[in-house]
Amino acid sequence: MARSDRTGGSGTARARTGRARAKSPGTAYGWGTALLAVSLLSALPAPVARADDPAPALSVVDDRTQPVFSRADAVHQQVDVETEADSDGDGRPDTVRMRILRPRETDAGLKVATIVEASPYWAGGNDVRYHDVDVEVDGLPSGVRPPRGDRVPGLVTPYEGRPAAHQRQPAAGQAAGSVPWPGYTDNYFLPRGYAVAQVDSLGTGGSTGCPTSGGRNETLGAKAAVDWLNGRARGWDPQGRPVGAAWSTGDTAMMGISYNGTLPTAVATTGVEGLKAIVPISGISSWYDYYRAGGGVVAPGGYQGEDADVLAEYVHTRADREVCRPVIDRLTREQDRVTGDFTPFWQERDYLRDAGRIKAGVFLVHGGSDWNVRTGHFGQLWEALKKHGVPRKLWLHQAGHVNPMPLRMEEWLDRLHLWFDHWLYGLDNGALAEPPVEVEQSDFSWRRQSDWPARGTRDVRLWLNEGGLGPLPGRPVRQTATDRGRTVPAEDLVADPGTARPDRLAYTTGPLPADLRVNGVPELSVRASLDGSSPYVTALLVDYGTDTRATAGTVTDTSRQVCYGEGVPGDTGCAYRTRHRTETADFKIVSRGWLDIRNRHSVERQSRVVEGREYRLEWAMQPQDHVFEKGHRLGVVLISTDHDHTLRHPAGTELAVRAGVSSVTLPVAG
Repeated sequence: MARSDRTGGSGTARARTGRARAKSPGTAYGWGTALLAVSLLSALPAPVARADDPAPALSVVDDRTQPVFSRADAVHQQVDVETEADSDGDGRPDTVRMRILRPRETDAGLKVATIVEASPYWAGGNDVRYHDVDVEVDGLPSGVRPPRGDRVPGLVTPYEGRPAAHQRQPAAGQAAGSVPWPGYTDNYFLPRGYAVAQVDSLGTGGSTGCPTSGGRNETLGAKAAVDWLNGRARGWDPQGRPVGAAWSTGDTAMMGISYNGTLPTAVATTGVEGLKAIVPISGISSWYDYYRAGGGVVAPGGYQGEDADVLAEYVHTRADREVCRPVIDRLTREQDRVTGDFTPFWQERDYLRDAGRIKAGVFLVHGGSDWNVRTGHFGQLWEALKKHGVPRKLWLHQAGHVNPMPLRMEEWLDRLHLWFDHWLYGLDNGALAEPPVEVEQSDFSWRRQSDWPARGTRDVRLWLNEGGLGPLPGRPVRQTATDRGRTVPAEDLVADPGTARPDRLAYTTGPLPADLRVNGVPELSVRASLDGSSPYVTALLVDYGTDTRATAGTVTDTSRQVCYGEGVPGDTGCAYRTRHRTETADFKIVSRGWLDIRNRHSVERQSRVVEGREYRLEWAMQPQDHVFEKGHRLGVVLISTDHDHTLRHPAGTELAVRAGVSSVTLPVAG
C-alpha cells in the first residue's frame, strides 16, 4: 500500500498516537517458473458423477478435508456482481468482477465453500506522481506531486511477474486447467473441496466504480462477493445473463497480503453473514495510521510522498478512466496534507471502530520488520479483537512486508488448512485448541504462547537522564539538538551513540546483564520544546551491539522446489523456499514513533504552540517483539524530522528536551 494500510480509533476521541499504515508486498509469491504439466504432488481426481452415481461429496479424514478433486478439471466462471455503492455517480450501482475456479463436481450437485481474494492489483497499475515532501518555511510544500515515474506506490501487487488475472482466462464454464492462477490456494485448497475466487476492487480491472483508498465504497464492493455467494446480490455472466451461485454453501473466507489483506478486515467489520474466516497478512487496520501518525503527515517506509490519492491513481485501471477524475481530485482535497489531523475522511477508513461487528475467525499475520504497513496495524487490531472476544490467531515473523508461506511452508499450510476447515466446514480439528500466538525468535526458531504481549509482561520505566537511560529519574537538565533530518537519514543519526553530536539526543543503558525481551508498545513521556519550522518529534528505539540480524527482505533458495499441491501447465503447484535476509551491523532501529507537537492533546485537531515553550509530550512507538541480547545496550534517540517518513522542513529547528524528568516505558516479558 502506499499502496497502504493504517489503524485508527473512534471518531470522537482518538487520543492515541503512534499508529501504523500499510502497503502491498514488495515480493512475489515466488512460485517456480518451470512449466510442468503436473506437479510432483498431484491430487487424485474424483470421477464426474453419472446419473447412477452417488452425489459427489467432500472426503474428510481425521477431521481434515482431503485432496480428491482435480485442479486440472476445475470449472472457471466469471461474474459481474452488483454492489450497494455508486461511487462513480452514474446513477447505477457499481459492479465488481469476480473470477472463480471450482471443482468440476459442483456442476453435479457438490456444494463448496469459497476462499476469496479481493484486490485492486489484478489488472496492474499506472505510472503515478508523488507529493513533494520538502516543506518551505511557510509550512506549505515547495511543489505538489512532481513526476516520479521511476517507482510505484508502496502497496504493489503481490504477484509481480505473473500474468495479470484479467489475461489468459478461459471462457466461462470451460475447464481452467490450462490457465495459471496466482498464488497457491487453487493448487492446495481446490482439490480439497474449496472454490477460489478473485475480485477486482472497485475502479480496477473489470469492475466499475472508483478507487478511494479504503473508502466505504471499496468495502461494499468486496462485500458484494460474499453477498452473491449467499444469494443476496445479483450477478451476470459475460453474456449479460443473470447467474447465481447454486454450487456455493455461502460460507466464505477472505485472505491476502497488504491491500489484499486490508479488504478482508474491512468487509468483516460490516458483520456480513457468511464471512466465516479472514486472514489479513500485513493489512491496514486504519488508513490514518498508514499515511499519518500523531497528527503528522507520515509516509509508508520507502514511499515518501505517497498518499491516498496517489494510491488511488495507481490502481485506477477500469476501462472508463475519466469518470473517476472528480472522485480522485476529492481525495486530494480531503486527505489534508497540511494539518495531518484525524478528520471525517480518515474516520471513514478506520476499521477499528467497528471491530465489535466482526463475526469471522481472524488469523492475523505480520512481519516485525514491516515499515510499509507498520506493526501498529496488527497491534491495535489484535487488541480490538481481544476486547470484543473475537476468535483469533496471530503469527509474527522476523521479515518485512512479505508472504509468509515460503518462509515456513509446511507449518503455514497446516495452520491455514486447519483454520479454513474449522470455520468453513465446521470440522472439530483443534484449530482453536492450540496456543493462538506464534512468534519467530531472533534465532529464527518459533515460540508458541497464549497471548500477545506474552503473559507476565510488565511495564518497565527508564528515565532519559543526562548520563543515559536509568531506572530512576535524574537531575533535570535541558539538552538540545538541531534538526538535520531533511538531508540526514535516521540510520545515520543513531550511529555511534557514545559520540557527542549536535543533531540528535541519544540515551543508552549500560551493557545488559541478561537478555531483555520487549514485546508490546513502547511509550514516551518527554518534557520538550521546539523552536523552528518543524513540528515533529521523532523517537527511535535502538538495539546497540554488533550482531547478525534479520532485515525486511528474504532470499529465495533455488536449490529445490517443494510441491504442495496439484499443478497445471504454467503453474507447477510447487514453490521455492525463502529464508531471511540478514546483515551484520552495530545497531538496529527496532521501533519508531512520531508526534506533531501541535497535536499533543489530540490527533483530531491542532493546538497552539509557542516556540521554545516546554510541553509534556506523550506518544507511542510502533509495537514490537524484540530481544535485546545480553551485552547489548538499549537506546532511545530523539530527533525532529525523520527523513524517510515525515515531511521534511528546512534544517535548523532546535529540539530541547528536559532530561531527568523524561522517560520511556517498555513492555518487558519475564
